[in-house]
Amino acid sequence: MSSTAQDHPGHAALVRLLGGRGLLPPEWRTVWEQVPREAFIPPKIWRQGPQRCEPLTSEADWWALVHSDEPVVTQIDDGHDGGPGIATSSNSMPSMVAQMLDLLDVRDGDRVLEIGTATGYVAALLCQRLGGDKVFSIELDPQLAEQARSHLAAAGYTPTLVCGDGEKGWPEAAPYDRLIATCALRHVPLDLVDQVTPGGVIVAPMAREFWSGAVVRLIVQDDGTAGGSFRGGASYMPMRSHRAGPRAPVEQDSARERANPLDPRQLLSLSFALYGGARMPDVKMVHAATDDGVRVWLRDRDGSGAIADPDGTVREYGPRGLWAEVEAAHAEYVDLGEPAADAFGLTVGQEGEQVWPGGPEAVIRPAT
Repeated sequence: MSSTAQDHPGHAALVRLLGGRGLLPPEWRTVWEQVPREAFIPPKIWRQGPQRCEPLTSEADWWALVHSDEPVVTQIDDGHDGGPGIATSSNSMPSMVAQMLDLLDVRDGDRVLEIGTATGYVAALLCQRLGGDKVFSIELDPQLAEQARSHLAAAGYTPTLVCGDGEKGWPEAAPYDRLIATCALRHVPLDLVDQVTPGGVIVAPMAREFWSGAVVRLIVQDDGTAGGSFRGGASYMPMRSHRAGPRAPVEQDSARERANPLDPRQLLSLSFALYGGARMPDVKMVHAATDDGVRVWLRDRDGSGAIADPDGTVREYGPRGLWAEVEAAHAEYVDLGEPAADAFGLTVGQEGEQVWPGGPEAVIRPAT
């Protein structure tokens, strides 16, 4: 299946879709019109299925996915054969790319560092907007880095490409005016903050144990800190060095039941997830729909867990009462007036990261 065809009507339709949703300011619409997505998609791609990624085997399906507002999975299992079919690299959902580039607020002459080159598509959009001499992009995976280099060269773009660990950035060309990550960070490394000039902008998707993803926009300050607000949910694959580590098995023989007045669905908003994740930073929360509502699982790193069913039944395991803790955190969140997700922000500095609702003076401390 060819990925080099130009002027395909599906590309124009995708741009119209994004423009019609108000996602492309005039200066960016022109850029998107000139950078077809298909030029950065390899022949072999996958779509995320319920259990694993499913390969696309027909040319019609290839073109349909490429010109949709969906992510295109371009690597599974870190490029190894015989794995479980887990997505490890993709060309992101175009609407999310557009939103993040708008948040980046680039100006003529800005120098931009991208963390996670992947297919090279975002680097191409930035090159079209700013010029190749202003764009720097780093990719850990050598195979992906070479693929991106080939895509960009074929399209006539000449950013500076580096094969290396994006967690460290690329200090050789610092400082940068803007930094964008296209992989999810569990924390914002200070190395990245240090490479952005004061007044510069960092836009990155983040993921924590308690919540699956949110975009943060930070402004770097003169004192070397960075702060800003969360700008909505976003689910990105984690940076490889930021993948979640192993957890101890849940102590199944310690099961105990308790009544549950809290509907598990009340935990699933991004706003509460940001609050609860700051109060319970070592706890992982996942959920699944059932015929009767939603089931929620909580788990810490040391073998405690909890399962809450929509019928009001809760089972706790291990030494901690995780459901009691999450009920207490939710009650605190309600007492605060249930602030919306866009009221939450993040400060990054030498003391670590601090999540807050309303302003940096209202830091949420981990529960003891």
